[in-house]
Amino acid sequence: MAGRERDRELLLAVVAGEPAVHDDDSEPTTPVNVGSPPTSARAQHLHHHPTGIEAFSRVIRSWAWKKFMSGCVILLPIAITFYTTWWFIRFVDGFFSPIYIHLGIDLFGLGFVTSITFIFLVGVFMSSWLGTSLLGLGEFFIKKMPLVRHIYSASKQISAAISPDQSSRAFKEVVIIRHPRIGEYALGFITSTVALRGAGGRGDQELACVYVPTNHLYLGDIFLMSRSDVIIPDLSVREAIEIVLSGGMSVPKIISAVDGVVGLGHHGRAVNGP
Repeated sequence: MAGRERDRELLLAVVAGEPAVHDDDSEPTTPVNVGSPPTSARAQHLHHHPTGIEAFSRVIRSWAWKKFMSGCVILLPIAITFYTTWWFIRFVDGFFSPIYIHLGIDLFGLGFVTSITFIFLVGVFMSSWLGTSLLGLGEFFIKKMPLVRHIYSASKQISAAISPDQSSRAFKEVVIIRHPRIGEYALGFITSTVALRGAGGRGDQELACVYVPTNHLYLGDIFLMSRSDVIIPDLSVREAIEIVLSGGMSVPKIISAVDGVVGLGHHGRAVNGP
């Protein structure tokens, strides 16, 4: 009976919000307020309702951050362009500027002009019969070197891709093919043509060797396709190279097919464009 009376007194004290009294010397328990939320809940409630000054500060910070990022987006390509151009000028200028400095002429840009003139004269000389013969002789010795020949061969293929000479240019023409599935298209380059003999008993069939880049411009897949299976767009080789190197960001909004040939339909029949 004494234990029940004691429990009843403790319960009444908790409900009334008064500290419970224990018979021993321990500290009184913390009163529990049933009608009010805990202190942490009050703090969270106040946190979700910021004051007017805090709301205004957040708006100002958000506006300043957006304007700052807009400035970065505008200035970043300009800065990269000027930095790359300045680096290229200094790099080219460094070929002949030590010669002028040794002669006592310290004028920035003179080496760059000399380098551009030298490159132009090399192009003129290599277009002649004598220059072509010397170039072939030099390539013969370079291809005999174990490591240098691979570096020279790769760099020559890259430079030949943008050569203005149609006969020596690696990328002859820009095409669009259906790859890898119907409804999906890939940008490629015709690098050469090959004759396929005895194809289905129809005699010789001319196939185009289409190079489709898969990693910028240096790695890709090669497809042998009929000329009727490819789309010829109104794009130059340089424009297609820019599209590949930019990851498709420089692709025009509208691409038209030349001569109205748009390849094969779903059933293998030729489909004419508009």
